Amino acid sequence: MNSAIRKMKAVQTVPRLLQLLVVGGSKRNFNHLREMLTDGNRGHLHLDHLASPAALLHTAGLNQNGQKQYDLLLCSSESTDDNAFQLLRQVRQHHSRVPLIFLSDPVSKSAIEIAIQGVAPSAAKVRSAAQQLDSEVTLHELWRLVEQSTDSVIIMGRSGVMEYVNPAFEALTGYSRREAVGQTLGILKSEQQSGEFYEEMWNTVLSGNIFRGIVMDRKKNGETLIIEKALTPLRDTNGEITHFISTGRDITERRQLESDLRQAQKMDAIGRLAGGVAHDFNNLLLVISGYAELMLDSLAADDPLRRNVGEIITASRRAADLTRQLLAFGRKQVQLLQVLDLNAVIAEITIMLPRLIGEDVELIFLPEQNLGKVKADPVQIEQIVMNLAANARDAMPGGGTLTIETATIEVDEADVQRHSIVPPGDYVLLTVADSGQGIATKHLPHIFEPFYTTKEEGKGTGLGLATVYGIVRQNGGFVRVYSEPGQGTTFKIYLPRVHSGISEARVAKPTEQSTGGCETVLLVEDEASVREASWQFLIQSGYKVLEAIDGEDALREAREHDGPIHLMITDVVMPRMSGPTLAEQLADDRPEMKVLFVSGYAERTVLQHGKIDVTKSFLQKPFSLKTLARKVREVLDASPVVVLAAELLAISSR
Repeated sequence: MNSAIRKMKAVQTVPRLLQLLVVGGSKRNFNHLREMLTDGNRGHLHLDHLASPAALLHTAGLNQNGQKQYDLLLCSSESTDDNAFQLLRQVRQHHSRVPLIFLSDPVSKSAIEIAIQGVAPSAAKVRSAAQQLDSEVTLHELWRLVEQSTDSVIIMGRSGVMEYVNPAFEALTGYSRREAVGQTLGILKSEQQSGEFYEEMWNTVLSGNIFRGIVMDRKKNGETLIIEKALTPLRDTNGEITHFISTGRDITERRQLESDLRQAQKMDAIGRLAGGVAHDFNNLLLVISGYAELMLDSLAADDPLRRNVGEIITASRRAADLTRQLLAFGRKQVQLLQVLDLNAVIAEITIMLPRLIGEDVELIFLPEQNLGKVKADPVQIEQIVMNLAANARDAMPGGGTLTIETATIEVDEADVQRHSIVPPGDYVLLTVADSGQGIATKHLPHIFEPFYTTKEEGKGTGLGLATVYGIVRQNGGFVRVYSEPGQGTTFKIYLPRVHSGISEARVAKPTEQSTGGCETVLLVEDEASVREASWQFLIQSGYKVLEAIDGEDALREAREHDGPIHLMITDVVMPRMSGPTLAEQLADDRPEMKVLFVSGYAERTVLQHGKIDVTKSFLQKPFSLKTLARKVREVLDASPVVVLAAELLAISSR
């Protein structure tokens, strides 16, 4: 830049406007001469006219402190007599610095231009110096642009050897300019990019075309770098390729965001499918287990068929456990939401864990003091920890360490940039880490998908982590996993922290018991096989049962029945009219009637909205008939509970 300034100063010392004086000749001839000389040199030549050589001696403009004003004197061919020569000789004696030429007749324009170039810098020279200066200034601006660009810029010779890299390249790759110059792009090559890809790239640019594509490069520290690259051939004046210029933009973070979004969308889609399948499957399981229980009750104690029926019941219950896991993954599992101290819940779980993980696995629990509260189902928290512990045990066949840790954290905008899945907010962080075999990179994107497992056949269902994912998301939380082969696995579960003003509550788990009764029950179920099995069992348990195939049928049955109806058992989701809407419409006619809702699944909005106590008014399918009898008795014996119409409507909003 300093050299450009020096050149600017040098140019400024050269007169840009050449002053010419024409002596003698007519005004008409002078005008013709001026037009001829200024054509093509407009703005660089100025011509004055004196009628005779005598006037030249008296002009004030020719001599000012010994400095010349005119750069060239042009004498007309008409001023060539003896008197004129005498006068011009005097001019030459006093002003020898001013060149003087005599014009021919006709006037030769080329001869005059040669004389002009010989006596002073031409306008062309001035323009050339200015253009050179402009080029250098432009080049300097381009240099600053490349140096300060946020995109990586590389200039390579035809052989592919790097001759220049900008600071963005250094920051992006970890290689300094000294380390990169003299090397080829091979120092950035990663195993994730095939050799055919690089071959296609070079064939494209060597044929004179621009290559554009996404390249999986590798940093100096070994990390993967996803680059949006453009590689352009540079040609000389003969059209020959002499260099290549490579520009690259880091899109690693953008690709990670896109991947996270696609994964979340895929998991949501699978969750909806799993929840729907589980709902239909639950009804089938209820029929199988229900009729098996009815059959078992009808067989004598020494009947050999009791064993076979018992196996059917056992198998149906195992299948029911799988559907519950699918419901958890699909975020459609029934929840008993409470404000919990996570430390207290996990402390109880750690009492049971050693029996699950074995004596060769060391269990470490690191609770944070004054931990924030969360709103969750304690049974679901137990499912999370038990599933993660079971996975950790399988990853440490030779023993190891299982660490469970809690902490209260705040996720800010800076954290969001690193962990895009977790939005800003206050969370209680549950960390479960093992020192096991770790998870291969290719498996990480799929570990939360149902039935996806890396274990041997018969060693697992592939629903454990799917259950964890579903429960965490159902509770408004987020889960992240960090793992490398041979380095263990860490699960970080972010659960939203609730305000300290909400009081903690714990509800004891009910104990299963089977008791009958003599009350009148209105059974509303659109699945005929489920309704039939439930009807038979309730009749056997001593209840008087009214049947209805849907909500409208139940309204008619209730209004036509003269006696009291003590309890209505209704499915939540039915065609034409939902269970909550039915309960609302019967509330005025039969205010004394209690309601028990049952469903194969229940949306999160159903379970968390309103003030309905789901522990006393909801039963999740599939259930054993003995569980149904216990729940019926529990609801009938409970104190009257007023359920507002708005709350009932909230259940049906799905």
